[in-house]
Amino acid sequence: MASSFKRKVSIRGSQDFLDIKLGEPMKKAAGMLGVKEALKHGFKEMGVVKSMGALLQMNQDKGFECPSCAWPVPEKQSSFAEYCENGVKALADEATSSQIDASFFKENSVEKLSELTDYQLNKFGRITEPMVLRPNSVHYEPITWEESYTLISEELKKLNSPDEAVFYTSGRSSNEAAFLYGMFARALGTNNMPDCSNMCHESSGVALGETLGMGKGSATLEDFYKAEVVMVVGQNPGTNHPRMLSALEKCKQNGGKVISINPLEEAGLVNFKNPQNFKGVLGPGEDIADIHLQVRINQDIAIAKLLIKRLAILDKLNKGVFDHAFIEKYTQGYDALLADVKNYNEEELLTLSGISKEKIEETVKLLASNSKIIICWAMGLTQHKNGVENIKEFVNILLLKGAIGKPNTGTCPVRGHSNVQGDRSVGIMHFVDLELNKRIKEHLGFNAPAEEGLDTVEAIHAMHEGKAKFFMCLGGNFLMAASDTEYTAEAIEQCSLTVQVSTKLNRTHLVTGKTALLLPTFGRSEKDVKDGVQRYVTVENSMGRVRQSMGILKPTSGTIKSEPEIIAEIAATHFTDSHSVPWRTMASDYELIRTKIDQVIKGYENTKERSKGKGYYLPHNARELDFSMLPNGKAQISINKLPDHNLEKDEFLLMTIRSHDQFNTTIYGLDDRYRGVYNARRVVFMNPEDMKEHGLSQLQVVNISSYYDGKERTANNFKVISYKIPRGNIAAYYPETNIVVPYNQYADKSRTPISKSVKVKISKSVKN
Repeated sequence: MASSFKRKVSIRGSQDFLDIKLGEPMKKAAGMLGVKEALKHGFKEMGVVKSMGALLQMNQDKGFECPSCAWPVPEKQSSFAEYCENGVKALADEATSSQIDASFFKENSVEKLSELTDYQLNKFGRITEPMVLRPNSVHYEPITWEESYTLISEELKKLNSPDEAVFYTSGRSSNEAAFLYGMFARALGTNNMPDCSNMCHESSGVALGETLGMGKGSATLEDFYKAEVVMVVGQNPGTNHPRMLSALEKCKQNGGKVISINPLEEAGLVNFKNPQNFKGVLGPGEDIADIHLQVRINQDIAIAKLLIKRLAILDKLNKGVFDHAFIEKYTQGYDALLADVKNYNEEELLTLSGISKEKIEETVKLLASNSKIIICWAMGLTQHKNGVENIKEFVNILLLKGAIGKPNTGTCPVRGHSNVQGDRSVGIMHFVDLELNKRIKEHLGFNAPAEEGLDTVEAIHAMHEGKAKFFMCLGGNFLMAASDTEYTAEAIEQCSLTVQVSTKLNRTHLVTGKTALLLPTFGRSEKDVKDGVQRYVTVENSMGRVRQSMGILKPTSGTIKSEPEIIAEIAATHFTDSHSVPWRTMASDYELIRTKIDQVIKGYENTKERSKGKGYYLPHNARELDFSMLPNGKAQISINKLPDHNLEKDEFLLMTIRSHDQFNTTIYGLDDRYRGVYNARRVVFMNPEDMKEHGLSQLQVVNISSYYDGKERTANNFKVISYKIPRGNIAAYYPETNIVVPYNQYADKSRTPISKSVKVKISKSVKN
C-alpha cells in the first residue's frame, strides 16, 4: 500500500517585510564604491588573506575562470584585477568559510528550513558530505559515496524506460563534466537533457540558427573595441555582466557610439567609473550610452521595424545606407522585408514603442552613417512569446548593413552563466544531432538515442504527470529558476528519486522527490587533486573561446568530489566495467575526457594544448561568411510580426529582473543600490502615473496575479515603489515573481518562458 506521507515544505519561504530603505537610483556604476562593496563581501565570507590570494588568480591564464557570468577575458588582461564586483561576490559565495554537515541537517528538518528565505538558505554555507533524504523522513542523513551511486543505479534500473529519467544541467559545470553527463544520459538511452539555456537563451539559439546558421554570437571581444556602433538591447550589463562595461568604455574611447534599448535606464549604461584607471577613480567616469531608447516592454520589434523603415527611405535616396553588395552576395529575403515594412505606419510604431521621433532619428542617423555595428542582447529579448522573432528582427538590421563576418561587427547574445554555452557545445541538448550520434558510435562505441528528448517545460510537465520519475540536476536551483513555481514543485515531488550535485543549500534541496540525494562538489576556485596531480577543466565563454580553469584554494572538505568524478563513478557503478566507455578511468583522467571531446564534438581539436593561456576560438560559420547550411546557401532576412498583448485597462505587463545583489537565483544580499532599494526584495517598480490612476501610494503592499488557462497565480505581498518605467509596465525581482509565470506560456519555437512579458493585475493586500 502506497504511503500517504507528504512533507510540509514551503516553496515561498518567509514573506515578512524588513525595514526597507529607499534612495535615489544611481547614475554611475562601479567605481571605488563597487570595489569597497566587493571587498567587503569577500572579506566577510573568505577572510582577507584568502580573498586577496584568490582574486589575484581569478581570470588569469594559469588560474581559474570566474564562476559568475561568461564575459570573456581580454587578450591584454590586467595582471592583478581582472574581475568585477559581482565576480567577487560569486567567488566569495562559493569559497565561503561557512559550512554545513550532518549535524546541521540532524538539527534542521527540510520543513523548518523551507520557511526561511532564499537569501537565508544560501548563507548557511558549503555542503561538506553526501546526504540522503529517505522516504517518510524530513531530515537529511549521511550516506557514503558508494551507497549513493548504488541508490542511483537501482532507481534507474526500476524505470520502465530510460525516458522516465531527466538530467538537467546548469551553466556552472565544466565542459568535461557536461560531456560526461550528456554521454551518460545517452548511454542510458534518453535525450531528456533540459538545461538552463531552455529558460534563457534558447530563443537566441533558434533565431541565430535559422538566420545565420549557428546558434552562437559571431562577435569577439576585440571586435567591440573599434566598433562604430554597439546596440545593447534588453540587457543590464552593470549588474549582470559588469566586465562588459570595460569593453564599452574602450569602444567609446575609440570614437564608437552606444545605443541602449531597455524599459529601465540602468546605471551601468549611464556612466561607468572604471576602478582600474584615473578617470574612474578620481574623475567623472565614462558616459556609456549616447542614446537611450526607453522602450515599452516587448515592443523591441516596433523599434527595429521603424529603424529599418527609416533606413530604407534614406537608402532609396542614397544607396550607401545599406550594403547592397553584401545583401546580393550573402542574403535572401531583402525585397520581401522592404515590402513588409511598407505595411507599417511610422506613427503607430512610435506609439507602440513609446519612443520619441527625435530619439529614433538620432538612432537612424548613427546607423545610416556607420557600418561597423554590433548588436548585443540578453533576457530582455529572449523571454517573450515572440522571443525568436525579436532577435531575428535585429539580425535583419545587421544583414542590411553588411555587419556580419567582418571585423568589429556581429551578433552578441550575452550569456549569463559562466559555461552555459560550453555545456551546449559539448552535447547538453534535448534534440538530436545525427552527425553527433555517428561520432559517438565511432569513438565511444554505443548507439545514442535518435528520438528527441524533453526540454525544461516538457520535463516539468512529464514529472507532474508521473511520466518522469527520476530527476537529476548538475548544479543549479531548478525550482527557483523555472517558471510556475507551485506547478514545478508539485512536479518534482512526484519523482521517486531526485539527485542534486551542488555546492550550497538551496530550495530545490528541500522540495524533493520521495527520496533525495545531495552530492557536494567542488567550486570553480578549489584545487582538484587526484593521486598528487592537480587537474584542470575547460570552459567556453560567451564568444566561443575555450580556456583552461584550474582552482587554487583548498577544498572546503576532504569528502567532496569533482563533478566529472561524481558523474563518471555513477556511470561506472551503473554499467559496471562491461560498457564500451571507460567511465572509471575517466573519473580520474581528465585528459582522456578531453581526448574524447576532441573526437566527438565538432570544432574541438587538440584541446589539451590549445586551451592553455587565452585558449582558442571554436569555429563559427558566420565569421567566415559561410551560410552553406541555410536555404540557397544564404543568410536569411526574415519577416517578423509585432507582438499583440491585448492588455485590459486593469492589466500590466510584468518583467522579472535581477537586483544588483544577486546572480541568477543566488541572493548575495538584500540591497539594489543601483536602483536605490535597500534591505528589501519584495518590491514592485511602477510608473508614478499608474500608481495615481490605480490609487496606490509609495510602499503600499500589493499582490501580483496572472490569469492564464483559467488559473490564477499570485505572488503575495510586494511593496510598490515609484520608478521611471513606461506606463502600463511594471518590474519585480525573480525568483520571487516566477510563481506568476505559467510553465506552458513560452516563446514560439524555443519554448523559453515569457518571464519578461507576463500579463498581470495588481490588487491591494490585506497586509496594508
